Amino acid sequence: MNSKKLSLICAIGSGLVLSSGVFAAEPPKVEFPAPSPACTLKQHVGLTDIEIDYSRPGVKGRDIYGGMIPYDKVWRTGANQATKIVFSTPVKLNGSEIPAGTYALMTIPGKDEWTIVINKGSEQWGAYKYDQKDDVVRFKATPHKLDHEVETFTIEFADIKDDSASLNLSWDKTVVPVKLEVDITKKIVSQIEAVMASDEKKKPYYQAAQFYFNHGQDLKKAKTWVDAAIAEREAHYIVYLKAEILAKLGDKAGAIAAAKQSSELATKANDPSFVKLNADLISSLK
Repeated sequence: MNSKKLSLICAIGSGLVLSSGVFAAEPPKVEFPAPSPACTLKQHVGLTDIEIDYSRPGVKGRDIYGGMIPYDKVWRTGANQATKIVFSTPVKLNGSEIPAGTYALMTIPGKDEWTIVINKGSEQWGAYKYDQKDDVVRFKATPHKLDHEVETFTIEFADIKDDSASLNLSWDKTVVPVKLEVDITKKIVSQIEAVMASDEKKKPYYQAAQFYFNHGQDLKKAKTWVDAAIAEREAHYIVYLKAEILAKLGDKAGAIAAAKQSSELATKANDPSFVKLNADLISSLK
């Protein structure tokens, strides 16, 4: 076969391949929404980072607890993969101590009482391979009736404070609150004491005094620091903190005098909320 004929055959063959490639293109795909969409929840409480990965089923007209989710059986606490919860530091849940780490958040719903389970099997699908031997802790929680329906299963944090929060499991007409606590006092007190003993020129006098007052620490130190803060800036909210500290120390006369000073400064600053706070404090001391 001469070279001209060979070139013609190759060209025809290439055309056929190209043509067949056009006709063999993949059909368009349809992407449907997930029945139970995935969700990642992140929350900082105190000095602790908490992350929860879970899937959110809907009620969709079904009977939930005691129906689709049977009572007294281990539940993945969501849909699809077992719900995963990560703590960057040790925490307490309803008083039970849990080390920092990654866990499965399982539950055993009951009509009048739930069992919350923190389990090491964080990578399992559902609760089909749940093994009680891998439980870190189990503790009880009380379900509460809601006056409204929560269509989509929801895990959320509420009542967030410096060292605590409420972890709420809500679905249908039921919410199960779990108290979460973190220990911040030792670490922050250590940091405060170190900076106050240092040669640092700009010291957090007000914040340190406020932390000591709010967390039951040495009130005499708190008074020294709040006085130093006032010397730097005579703000109404700083003077109000001094009034609170003096009241807690039992110095009623000093507390009333500081509250009156704070109230005058608050009036000048056009802050009626602190005017009321000072009036209430004075009233409580008389």
